[in-house]
Amino acid sequence: MGNIVQPNHDATQGGRRGQLKSSGLRPGWTTGACATAAAVAAWQALHTGEFPDPVQITLPAGHQPAFALTQESLADGVAMAAVQKDAGDDPDVTHGAVIRATVRRALPGSGLTLVGGAGVGRVTLPGLPIPVGEPAINPVPRTYLRDNLTRSSERLGVSLDAVVEISVDGGEELGRRTWNPRIGIMGGISILGTTGVVVPYSCSAWIDSIRRGVDVARAAGLTHLAGCTGSTSERVAAELLGLPELALLDMGDFVGAVLKYVARHPVERLSLVGGFAKLSKLAAGHLDLHSHRTAVDPAHLAELAVGAGASPELAEAVRGSNTAMAALTACHDDGVPLGDAVAAAARVEALRVLKGAPVRIDVVCIDRAGAVVGSAGLS
Repeated sequence: MGNIVQPNHDATQGGRRGQLKSSGLRPGWTTGACATAAAVAAWQALHTGEFPDPVQITLPAGHQPAFALTQESLADGVAMAAVQKDAGDDPDVTHGAVIRATVRRALPGSGLTLVGGAGVGRVTLPGLPIPVGEPAINPVPRTYLRDNLTRSSERLGVSLDAVVEISVDGGEELGRRTWNPRIGIMGGISILGTTGVVVPYSCSAWIDSIRRGVDVARAAGLTHLAGCTGSTSERVAAELLGLPELALLDMGDFVGAVLKYVARHPVERLSLVGGFAKLSKLAAGHLDLHSHRTAVDPAHLAELAVGAGASPELAEAVRGSNTAMAALTACHDDGVPLGDAVAAAARVEALRVLKGAPVRIDVVCIDRAGAVVGSAGLS
C-alpha cells in the first residue's frame, strides 16, 4: 500500500544505532516511524504526566532515532502526541504531514487495540495485506509500533492494555494524491514503513504500490492488466484494450518491478503500454526507464531499423538521430516499421524477465499525443 511520491538523518532528529549508506541526499522517516514515536510519547505521558520530548524509538534495523513533538495534550485520561514527518530529500507527498497518536487506557487484559482515525485510509477491496474494513496501517509498522509500546510498558511497569488511534492532519486530501483510491484505500493515506527509514529516491513506495495494484486486481478476478508509463498510456490502454481502471498499473519507469512481480504472481495477460522512447530502452534490455538512469541507444535503434528493412543510409540517419522520435519519424517517412520492431524487441525482453511464467505479453508503443506507433503480440 503506497503513498507514492513518499532515513535516517543525523542527530538533529535524534540519536541512532547502525549506519545508513550516505548518498549525499538527506534521508527521512516513514509515516510508520512517526506514528510509533507519537504513540510511545502519548503512552508514557498517560502514566507519568510528562511527555518525553524528544521521544526515542527502536526501528527494525536497530536505528534508534528521537523525534521532536510538534503538539501534545493530556486531559481526562486521554493523551495525544503529534510528530511532523520529515521525508528528507525524497520527493514524498506526505512530507510535512502531522501524524497524531491519541491514546487511552483499556480494560485490563484487553491488550493493544489499533484504530485508524481521521486522515488514515480504510481498506475497501481484497488483495491487500490488511483485511477489508481495517485501517490502512501496514503489517510491519503495526509490529514495531506494538514492540515499542511493549518496551515502554515494561519500563513503566504496566501492562499494554491500550487503545491507540492514529490520525493524519489533512490525510484525506493527501490520500487523493496517491494510488490509494485506485487500489481501494479510501479516506486517507497509508501508514507505511518496512524499515522506518525513507531512502531518498529509492522509489520503494512506488514499487510497493505497483505490487499492491497487482494484488488487488488479481483478487478482483481481473486476468488482463496493463503496465503504463503515464496518464496518456493509461488512456490508450483503457480505450484500445477495453480495460477498467483497476487493471491499469501506473508503473512509471519501473517496468522491471511489474515484470518481476507478475512473474511470481501471474495473470493471464499483461500489456505494456508506453512512450516509444521509454519502451526502446526496454527493447535494449533496460528495466529502469528513467531518463537520469538509462538513455535511448541510437545504435540499437539502428540495428532494429535494419532488421525492419532500413537501407544503410537510413540506418546511418537513425544512428545519428538526436532523439528516439526523430529516428521513428525518419523510419516512418521511409516506410520502415521501427515502432513495431521496438515493440517486438521489448516483448522479447519482457518474456526473458518473466522466465517462463504463464503470462501472455503484448507491447504497445505510443507517441506523445497517444497515437499508436508500434505494437507486438496483439491478437
